[in-house]
Amino acid sequence: MQKGKDLAGFLQETTTADITRLLLSIADGTRTLSHAVRNLGVLNLGGSMDVTNIQGETVQKLDDFSNNVLMELCKASGVCAGYLSEENEDIVTLDPNGGYVVAIDPLDGSANIDIAAPVGTIFSIHERLSPVGGPVNHGDFLQHGHRVVAAGYALYGSSTILVFSTGAGTHMFSLDADDNHYYKSHTDVMIPGNGKIYSLNQGNLSKFEPVAQQFIEWCVSHDKETSRPYSLRYIGSMVGDMHRTFIKGGVFLYPAAKGEKRGKLRLLYECIPMAYITEQAGGKAINGAERILDIQPTELHERCAIIIGCKDMVGKYEEFAQAVAAV
Repeated sequence: MQKGKDLAGFLQETTTADITRLLLSIADGTRTLSHAVRNLGVLNLGGSMDVTNIQGETVQKLDDFSNNVLMELCKASGVCAGYLSEENEDIVTLDPNGGYVVAIDPLDGSANIDIAAPVGTIFSIHERLSPVGGPVNHGDFLQHGHRVVAAGYALYGSSTILVFSTGAGTHMFSLDADDNHYYKSHTDVMIPGNGKIYSLNQGNLSKFEPVAQQFIEWCVSHDKETSRPYSLRYIGSMVGDMHRTFIKGGVFLYPAAKGEKRGKLRLLYECIPMAYITEQAGGKAINGAERILDIQPTELHERCAIIIGCKDMVGKYEEFAQAVAAV
């Protein structure tokens, strides 16, 4: 069977030289992490470290390894000025002469590591705003999502898949285990316009905002015309749940808790990159009331509610939100 176009060739034809270099560096990092995930025990990367990150979460050994790998490769690209990670409290200047900054979740879903469930990497790239030649600053990272120049994720599961967009559609590349190269498997991916799957931690439903409860009640109610009730599927890593959404449609939700406006996921390196590639694939992403890509970030590790996926199901959530707001 003939393989699709390799990643380097595709990028050289579709984006700038600098973005190509940075995306290929990140791709190199995902190859290393894919190997590490599959050889966790052999490499002694299982379990946790005796430290917590800025989020107050216990750092897994593979979290730390992943962060260091990706940070070094971004620096080696020669075009990455600054780096923000879930694992770092503050931003890091990598190359003062670089023109871009990267915000990244090095290992999304790390609680799944020891049970061999899917995990992944999520990233976004912006042009820096600060003067080239000096250190990066917070303003370089606190940019609207609609200013993203590239974003994507890597899924480490039964296969390793790199999904990204540079502003002209969403593309999927699969890692060949034999030669360790990425080859095109899907170009111009489109999320199905409607779906029959909803994905959230339903055990927390009573804690979520009333709109979420009404929406889920609608999802599980019986209606032959719309093929309800819909199915619940929840992996516990945003990458895993969103990858299914890209392929099969549906909606992923992590709403705000009652009385809160923000959710649990991080805006800069989880919600914005996923929203960007979702919109590029014909889907929709909101925080319950506002388009994710229109939110003005105010903090490096800012949290955000998110409802993301096919237009029809996210639109239905908006209908419930508007009805609640009108009361």
